[in-house]
Amino acid sequence: MNEQQQMLSEMADGLFAEHGPTATVESGWPAIAEVALDGLLLAEDQGGFGGSWEEALTVFRLAGYHAIALPVVEAIVAAALARRSDGRGTVAAVTEGRIVGDRFSGTLSGIPWGGGADYVVAPAPDGGAIVVAAQAGTLDTGRNIAGEPRDRLTVQDAPVARLEGNPFALMALARVAQIAGALDATLALSVGYVNERKQFGRPLAKFQAVQQALASFACEAAAANCAAMGAAQAMSRGSAPFEIAAAKLRANRAIGTGTALAHQVHGAIGFTEEYQLHPLTRRLWAWRSEFGGDAYWSAQLGGPIVAAGSSAFWSGLTALTG
Repeated sequence: MNEQQQMLSEMADGLFAEHGPTATVESGWPAIAEVALDGLLLAEDQGGFGGSWEEALTVFRLAGYHAIALPVVEAIVAAALARRSDGRGTVAAVTEGRIVGDRFSGTLSGIPWGGGADYVVAPAPDGGAIVVAAQAGTLDTGRNIAGEPRDRLTVQDAPVARLEGNPFALMALARVAQIAGALDATLALSVGYVNERKQFGRPLAKFQAVQQALASFACEAAAANCAAMGAAQAMSRGSAPFEIAAAKLRANRAIGTGTALAHQVHGAIGFTEEYQLHPLTRRLWAWRSEFGGDAYWSAQLGGPIVAAGSSAFWSGLTALTG
């Protein structure tokens, strides 16, 4: 980790540890703006930090590690796509409707913390991205299984601006980083618990079955972290459609194994909502489906491979990952 990444890590770690999984948008938005995290990926001449995707990965991972209940990740991606340092931005997962000229009629759904946003960046129905003022229509509130706001904005003939980039893919990359961080935190919590909890006169960690379970969990967490790093490095070099697809699919699959083992080694206490395992695993389950589930990213990976034929598989794979 270089000096700039270390500074970002310390800054974000302090913010997230202070607010944690019970933060509120009202208290959190000013805190995000105060440390300028929403401008992390903006160039300095645009009023931002001038950070890279690898540096953003540091912040995204910490957001997942602390199960932060704030739109930090969404604000960073929205500001980068909209290229603006003013206002509070978030990113919608789904766009339904049509654009005529510079006007959009339809719905934007899967909006994280839409109630506190000034603008929403969303995938355009015909490719690329659009930005819509959050006050341009009617907002219906909702929540995911972790209790995080996931809202729906309905607009009629609302003015929009066209943007470059793929907000769906970039948020998928951000979710991979959050998943990696949350898996690390869940693993650390599990290791700590089995070292403290005793059964038959010795710590649970001394039992071979428990050791095997945690070793398998550690492999899944490491795979998610490697996938996140690979995709972030590819984004720093340019676009990364293959790397993001592979990373989100791998991270999604790590969630199933990792959370099952975490709850298994925790026993009954892992099912109590008050215990700190819940904010992590419930977010992991929610993030697995957001911005592309297993079936979606499997199709994104498999479609081009099947179309190219078996003779092109190895050459294409090494070209994409070299």
